[in-house]
Amino acid sequence: MGLVELGRHTGLSASFLSQLETGRIVPTLRNLARIAMVFSKDLSYFFDLKPQTVFRIHRVKDRVRLPQTGVTDPAYYFESLGYMVPDRQLDPYFAEFLPGKGRGSRAHQHVGCEFLYVLGGALEIQHGETKYHMEAGDAVYFDAGTTHSYACSGSISATVVIVTMQQPATALSDQRGHEAHTTPNKMQNLTSVELRTKTVAGSAMKNGLPATQ
Repeated sequence: MGLVELGRHTGLSASFLSQLETGRIVPTLRNLARIAMVFSKDLSYFFDLKPQTVFRIHRVKDRVRLPQTGVTDPAYYFESLGYMVPDRQLDPYFAEFLPGKGRGSRAHQHVGCEFLYVLGGALEIQHGETKYHMEAGDAVYFDAGTTHSYACSGSISATVVIVTMQQPATALSDQRGHEAHTTPNKMQNLTSVELRTKTVAGSAMKNGLPATQ
């Protein structure tokens, strides 16, 4: 059934249903009930406790190219490679750093770690007090809690893939330890509505810019 036809049956607009289908908005129980009735399903159909596998393809034609924020002459442009993944644990980006003397990202730092892979061109990374030269094929993994910045160091743009995880390693260790000690009884005490509510709340898109400011 197409979105327009479903909209006629439910009284919901096709644009709303499209955003709901792609996980860009969180529906109310009333709207879910309208959709369930069209397909002769009970409302409980949406609160299945079966684990859901995350799988999202980000087509190049659907990505949005955004400039560096807060400046009139941006030093780089970036595209999110994970914007459709709900409650994601890491943020991948494609970035293009433009050539030109004095053009580079502002020095910044954030909690967690960062991975960067140079696809083409040459890039200079400053991590703390030290500068590093990187070329196509080079990769780096570093503690993002240390002040860092990037700048194109060649005559052509430097294209890179950046992956950030804004969660401290100690927090990850504590979380794993907590999950290891969670008893089955505690999990069974969660009702299906509570579990689904957590899932739906987590599905709201993270509307943030990358850490590379």
